[in-house]
Amino acid sequence: MSNTAITYLIAAVVGITSLSLWAWLVLVPAVTAYTRWWERVVAGIMSLYVLVAMFAAGGLVGAIFLWYYDRIG
Repeated sequence: MSNTAITYLIAAVVGITSLSLWAWLVLVPAVTAYTRWWERVVAGIMSLYVLVAMFAAGGLVGAIFLWYYDRIG
């Protein structure tokens, strides 16, 4: 297995794990907390907002790490 294939495999496993944990810890409790269908839809949309915010924060941390990588090592 090449280094690129290993990198893609790790990225896929981490991505699937992250999405399943987000669904279990954020989406399911948000949707099941309400009884009306429109409240559940809005809760789902708001949980998507949380997912995007977490993705953006992780991307920002990664970008800062890459920007200063040559100074760290």
